[in-house]
Amino acid sequence: MLDNTMKIQLKAYLEKLTKPVELVATLDGSAKSSDVRGLLADIAGLSDKVSFFENNDLPVRKPSFLVTNPGSASGPRFAGAPMGHEFTSLILALLQVGGHPSKEAQELLDQIRELDGKFHFETYYSQTCHNCPDVVQALNLMSILNPNITHTAIDGGVFQDEIKDRNIMGVPTVFLNGDQFGQGRMTLGEIVAKLDTGAGDKLVEKLNNRPVYDVLIVGSGPAGAAAAVYAARKGIRTGLMGERFGGQILDTVDIENYISVPKTEGAKLAMALKSHVDDYEVDVIDLQSAQRLIPASKPGMPHQIETASGAVLKSRSIIIATGARWRSMNVPGEEQYRTRGVTFCPHCDGPLFKGKHVAVVGGGNSGVEAAIDLAGVVKHVTLLEFAPELKADSVLQAKLRSLPNVDVIVNAQTTEVIGDGQKVTGLEYRDRVTSDTHKLALEGIFVQIGLLPNTHWLEGSVERNRIGEIIIDAKCETTVKGVFAAGDCTTVPYKQIIIATGEGAKASLSAFDYLIRTPTSA
Repeated sequence: MLDNTMKIQLKAYLEKLTKPVELVATLDGSAKSSDVRGLLADIAGLSDKVSFFENNDLPVRKPSFLVTNPGSASGPRFAGAPMGHEFTSLILALLQVGGHPSKEAQELLDQIRELDGKFHFETYYSQTCHNCPDVVQALNLMSILNPNITHTAIDGGVFQDEIKDRNIMGVPTVFLNGDQFGQGRMTLGEIVAKLDTGAGDKLVEKLNNRPVYDVLIVGSGPAGAAAAVYAARKGIRTGLMGERFGGQILDTVDIENYISVPKTEGAKLAMALKSHVDDYEVDVIDLQSAQRLIPASKPGMPHQIETASGAVLKSRSIIIATGARWRSMNVPGEEQYRTRGVTFCPHCDGPLFKGKHVAVVGGGNSGVEAAIDLAGVVKHVTLLEFAPELKADSVLQAKLRSLPNVDVIVNAQTTEVIGDGQKVTGLEYRDRVTSDTHKLALEGIFVQIGLLPNTHWLEGSVERNRIGEIIIDAKCETTVKGVFAAGDCTTVPYKQIIIATGEGAKASLSAFDYLIRTPTSA
């Protein structure tokens, strides 16, 4: 099951185990069970601290296996063989069950241990989903820390009947005690916050008691991370708040144009950015989104950021680096069928549409790349482009047109998403040349039409252009003194990761220059 390279790497990880680990498998005579048996036998053969045996009478999914300690029945369970992106989740489960400590904040770990109640989680994932491991690993850790929490990570490709019965059309999808709990990427902190409802008020009180920052960065993507590092290196009091560290790059699979890093993945780059920020004295505030900017009443007075949770943070200078989000089609039916056939991630959700007819809306690089990827999984892809011709690079267009199960329709304006009340059944579009209306019978729609800046919360405070981008000058300063902006939320051309990090550094240097030239008002 594992090649020699993977065995060598895994053997090195298993040397970190301090407690014995048992892999208890529940299998049948299927080929999938044979794969799981082979995988577990390979793992057990790499460490004398890992044992593997079968108990095929347990009333659980087959094939599945529990990662636990001798004498215990708790721990994470995997249904299917967790390969692809989920192989990392298996390695982490082995390490954490085997006594290797988590890197999460001690306060959060204690909060998980103190959760009261019975929580049975089930997470459906696909092996090509780059968003799924975060959710699987978070819930696995919770099941290790608290015996009242169980978690089963389920390969949707293996348990297709459950995918159909539960009408799952996007991964990761999480169920808690049989009811849907969440869909899409979730961090450990977000999950715990949903369970521990009293924690929110305590956090607001803590945030309100924070002293005034010299610079507060709003947004923890590449631009925000770069700004935080540059500010902290100046020795000034630095805060960094955001909904999820890494921002938009967490939704990016392969990154091959970040200079000096020939190839990486979005999640890996986000981890590297977080590690770099953690090397400095930066007050990182996760799971917080900005709701309003209140500019200072006069120079030298602090600006204020109101959070969606109700807290107020104060800072002598502000750097806005809130990035951008996927642009919606804004047509009838789109919001109703989001995650029920309307999706934005071909890598994550593509395997759920195996053998089906789908559409990709958007003919830029992301749309054409999505259609190419999906063509290898689904039965047929129809790509719709609003303009008279595709906008993607010529090499991508050539590859697309060589595929036998792809149709391209240009001058197509999507006008409606059609469904049966439960899931997508089709799409309606208008031919922009003839004005004729057409319908396509589909089971999935992948929207790839660009990004919108996350700046709606700035209404009435800083000047923005017609599409919402923050207007900045050459030094990243906005129309409000002491407020700067960087990255994809601004008017800077070319929305690229490497440009965002450079702009973040520039904004931080500009904020420092502002601070040393602006005396503090009483």
